[in-house]
Amino acid sequence: MKYTPIIIFTYNRLYELKFTIEALQKNDLASKSSITIYSDAAKTEKDSQKVHMVREYLKTIKGFKDITIIHRPTNYGLARSVIEGVTEVLNSSEKVIVLEDDIITSKNFIQYMNSALKFYKEYENIFSISAFTMPLKSLKKYDKDTYVALRPASWGWGTWRDQWENIDWDVKDYDTFISNKNLVNNFNKGGIDLTKMLKGYMEKRNNSWAIRWSYAMFKAQKYSIYPKVSKVQNIGFSDDATHCTNDHIYKTDLDNGEQNTFYFTSDISLDEDITKDFKNIYEYRNKLYRKIKIKINNYLSANKKGNK
Repeated sequence: MKYTPIIIFTYNRLYELKFTIEALQKNDLASKSSITIYSDAAKTEKDSQKVHMVREYLKTIKGFKDITIIHRPTNYGLARSVIEGVTEVLNSSEKVIVLEDDIITSKNFIQYMNSALKFYKEYENIFSISAFTMPLKSLKKYDKDTYVALRPASWGWGTWRDQWENIDWDVKDYDTFISNKNLVNNFNKGGIDLTKMLKGYMEKRNNSWAIRWSYAMFKAQKYSIYPKVSKVQNIGFSDDATHCTNDHIYKTDLDNGEQNTFYFTSDISLDEDITKDFKNIYEYRNKLYRKIKIKINNYLSANKKGNK
């Protein structure tokens, strides 16, 4: 079996990158997998030393079939780096697995991704495979290993060349979309934040590649496949995080990694209960509630330690 190439995008966070690499090295199929690592150049002089330390560490990585390290000569930023990097690898491969430098994986992550990409390859309406999921209440009674969702996830994912190559990264039909309430409401079925993020990109308040990717999936009327149990955790919520600096409201339980054969759903339809729970995760009031709960728990924990 030819295993899917894996891409890792990294910038200046050595601490998180080490966790990402070490978790991936523990995967059962690590030694059979080819890795391409894109190292972005420093945006500011302040970041130069951190980027240098990352690149020195990259020289020491072992444990994979082969490793290709690409040093960006200038600062691309995450969006350009991801779009061009994924496109480049897909020029020579029909499918790809993608990670950023703040994602730790379960030891069955590579097996899950390869199996899912193989199983869903002929499903034209499946846009991507996610390795991430939230611990939704409705999943406790769900009897398959994957479910269908209305938005893709960028925290450990995979896709195929034919699903990637026709994406309109310029969102040329944005004016038509934003003026149509029905389209906006349908897009937001995957989360109330979606249109807000897309509008932010179009108004140059963010440079998110992922929201354009999400919109492309919506426009094509396709779906993403999610696991019942998450194969990844995002640890990129430290002070050095480039894009994620808020409290970690999307923390999830990581798969124990023991399962290597998966029961994939072939029913490409939305489960009503899962879809409702999924959408509720992104509701502003629920996000605010989780943030407040985290802050209270952190405060109580700090006080408890201080009183010892």
